[in-house]
Amino acid sequence: KQILRAGLRRFAECGYAGTSVQDIVDAARVTKPTLYYYFGSKAGLYQALVDTALDERYRLMQEAAQAGEELKAKLVEIVAALFSFLQRESDLMRIAFATAFAAPGEIPKEVRYLDKSLRNFDFLHSLIKKGLADGVLDPRFDSRELAYGLFGQLNIYIMAHLLLPKVRLNRHTARRIVRLFLSGAAAKN
Repeated sequence: KQILRAGLRRFAECGYAGTSVQDIVDAARVTKPTLYYYFGSKAGLYQALVDTALDERYRLMQEAAQAGEELKAKLVEIVAALFSFLQRESDLMRIAFATAFAAPGEIPKEVRYLDKSLRNFDFLHSLIKKGLADGVLDPRFDSRELAYGLFGQLNIYIMAHLLLPKVRLNRHTARRIVRLFLSGAAAKN
């Protein structure tokens, strides 16, 4: 945990390339062999942090979806849970986004994030597909384009908060995002 915390701080402040193993072990007050024992390499430590961010995001989405009965409530719970996670773990989210948008060669090739990112998207997509099947969403829209629309809107708010921490992300904002999404995608009665 000491190494993870130190790595998280350093990677969030300086990026992958700007962080050395020496920086991490100095901050963690451990030796290089200790870091290598637990994580194998700097890339292994970075991967552990990216996995933590994506796995926790997935867990929170699943848990939040169970708290709501209908699609609207599920989506509000998911967005609010992710906003809460961002407030607590902005450095983890910064690393996850930095990894996703890194230039080729900026992050080591062995660092994997796409499978877990797609898993997270697929979970949201499954809720959208169910909303379409239940007649809650307008069938003129494809489930993927609806899921991309909501996922993209959610991630834009998260990126805005990372860039401008004064952007308030809370349950009220979550409700407004979902209302905005559903007002354009809700089925016409």
